[in-house]
Amino acid sequence: MAMTRREWLKWMSVAAGGAALGHAFPRAADRPPNIVMIFCDDLGWNDVSFTGRPAWRTPNLDRLAAQGTVYTRWYTAAPICAPSRACLLTGRYTIHNGVTTNGADLPASEVTIARALKDRGYATALVGKWHRGGGNWVHPLDRGFDQTYGYLTAREAWEHFPKTLWRGKTEEPASGFSSDILSGEAIQFIDRNRTRPFFLYLAYIEPHLKIEAPPEDVARFKGKFEEKDPANPLNATYAAMITRLDAGVGRVMAALDRAGLADNTLVVFTSDNGATFEVGNQGTANFHDSNYPFAGQKRTLNEGGIRMPALARWPGRVPAGKKSAAVIHMTDLFPTFLAAAGAQPDPAWQVDGRNTLEALEGKAQPPDRTLFWEWRAEGNYEWLAAMRGDLKLLSINGATFLYDVARDPAERRNVFAEYPEMYRRLQAEVKEWMATARPGLEQKAVGRKQ
Repeated sequence: MAMTRREWLKWMSVAAGGAALGHAFPRAADRPPNIVMIFCDDLGWNDVSFTGRPAWRTPNLDRLAAQGTVYTRWYTAAPICAPSRACLLTGRYTIHNGVTTNGADLPASEVTIARALKDRGYATALVGKWHRGGGNWVHPLDRGFDQTYGYLTAREAWEHFPKTLWRGKTEEPASGFSSDILSGEAIQFIDRNRTRPFFLYLAYIEPHLKIEAPPEDVARFKGKFEEKDPANPLNATYAAMITRLDAGVGRVMAALDRAGLADNTLVVFTSDNGATFEVGNQGTANFHDSNYPFAGQKRTLNEGGIRMPALARWPGRVPAGKKSAAVIHMTDLFPTFLAAAGAQPDPAWQVDGRNTLEALEGKAQPPDRTLFWEWRAEGNYEWLAAMRGDLKLLSINGATFLYDVARDPAERRNVFAEYPEMYRRLQAEVKEWMATARPGLEQKAVGRKQ
């Protein structure tokens, strides 16, 4: 029989000490759920077969999709690496958590989901990419993670065959392909913590820079795609990166099965932002049309930059073999994960996201609300967006557009004249939202050009 809430709270108050004293933890079925957050880097909507990629298969992700629910309106909170990760970890918008650029670090006042779950008796680990931080950035061990392993900086996380990786604050030799290494570390964490609830943030770097994969995987796709230089089959390599990533996910899921934890583990899989067509990608995501059918890419607020491939699995809680059009925002995961653990955010944390656990479970729609995005760095562009329901206001350097992203996911038809009231409402709301920015962050007005 599952614990009552009172019994669970009592257990949580003594969980960490109980382990130290040799007391037994409740059996897996009676504990709060484990949470495994799998986060990819620059993975486009069209890069995985559970959303329709025909040129290669991702069978382990397909299996997860069949065992859970695929969400077709899942949005990241920012169109670039560091801000999107900060929003995931804090449940707060970029303008509120202070991370609006790739070089910014989380202020010390920000509370992470790792810290919130750690305080509730969870073992917490970051395996993979941290990314954020300038010269005096704060280490993830100081942000609520019990242990960390992987890449600390953005530049390090370009390397899919790393020579060194960071275990905590110590750099140590590494060998092999990145998703293989990180999957192995994730499996060790699962095995070590099978008797207590855990939060595993597994942040793979695929298919972000560089374009490289194990030769045996590249060989499977060599000759299948047109290549600018057949001697350097980059398009085949991009496919190999993703299928190798899929194999790593399969290994981690098998570890949950072996440990008898799959039924009491919430697994979420998604990406930080859309695929990129920038120079470092060497034309591979462009060739594969990785964000199809959406317009845009990383560093834009078009659907291709912010609508992510996503799925969740929690046997008996999240419906199996379903697709959901519920609108989920990445800031929602903080309160949703806490709800799964039987808790809620402290109001002092001022979390922007909403508890969407019942939406993940197919029991209810997410709350009716307006969602917001901004991207105002690395150039002269100012992107702002606000979305309510199916209607999305997009502002690019003051030129504003209104799209029905359910009927027109490619954002080809500006419908501002058909919905003048919503057009004006979203313009007003995004201005009001920008006025709530953390002190010190630049604010600009939203124009009304057509």
